[in-house]
Amino acid sequence: MTKSLHIAPIQGHTDAAWRHFHKEIYGGNHSYYTPFIRLERGEFRKHDLKDYLSPLNENHEVVAQVIFKDMEELGALLEGLAGKGVKRIDLNSGCPFPLQTARGRGAAFVGNKEEFGKLPEMLARFPEIEFSLKMRLGFENPGEWRGVIDIINDLPLHHITLHPRVAKDQYKGEVRLDEFSDFLSASNNPMIYNGDLITPQDIAGIENRFPEIAGVMVGRGLLGRPSLAAEYSQSEEWNKDRRIKEMMKFHDRLFDYYSSELCGDHQVLSKIKPFWEYAESEIGRKAWKSISKASNMAKYQSALALIDR
Repeated sequence: MTKSLHIAPIQGHTDAAWRHFHKEIYGGNHSYYTPFIRLERGEFRKHDLKDYLSPLNENHEVVAQVIFKDMEELGALLEGLAGKGVKRIDLNSGCPFPLQTARGRGAAFVGNKEEFGKLPEMLARFPEIEFSLKMRLGFENPGEWRGVIDIINDLPLHHITLHPRVAKDQYKGEVRLDEFSDFLSASNNPMIYNGDLITPQDIAGIENRFPEIAGVMVGRGLLGRPSLAAEYSQSEEWNKDRRIKEMMKFHDRLFDYYSSELCGDHQVLSKIKPFWEYAESEIGRKAWKSISKASNMAKYQSALALIDR
């Protein structure tokens, strides 16, 4: 078994409440990462900081993830977070979405070698912070990482999390395991594997192929099967009945929280329905479609009754 399991941040899903109740239901000593924190018109977005500073984070280890286009943005982010006592920061150089890459952020940053080369000097200004790096192989070319690996090897990183696709792939097509292997061999930093980990067998397969990795990161697979981290930690694959029972318990805690914090059915449904977005294979297509179409609370509750249990 690898040394660590990391919970990927996914915008619109893994907020502080989701992380809190996932930890409460499933336990484990996992690291949870915030959806990325970024600047908007030169200022921190209020809801980013609210999420990171939420008291709901007190029951789990949380890592602040930041996204940036250059050292000016990164410097402002690091100074602001350091001033709030943040001790662990993940540098997002892997987001594939055009809204960010078009601005030079995320996976596009790997191609900006001039700015990338300034990272060692920037990180050295914050010796009290433990840094990690989340990245892809490149923006368009899976060999782009080779142009910055020497810089990466000079960074004081706790680990690198690599998703072996390029930004243009989004989440489609095969992961490039040969490129991951080459990166692993070239890296001086511990490596975390991320990408297409849906079942315990998927994780075992990666561990068997790359026994020297330091851990794995799960994202969409965990959203569809929230017990995945617990199954991994316990070295035990749960049967379907147990998985659904615990998933409903997780859902109910989160639903009750949103119901107490938000006003009206529309707001509650807009927050809770994404809980099921990746769970079609776990709960059955009929229930999944009915949940996605539910336009009021009565229809939503009726849709939940259709879940295969």
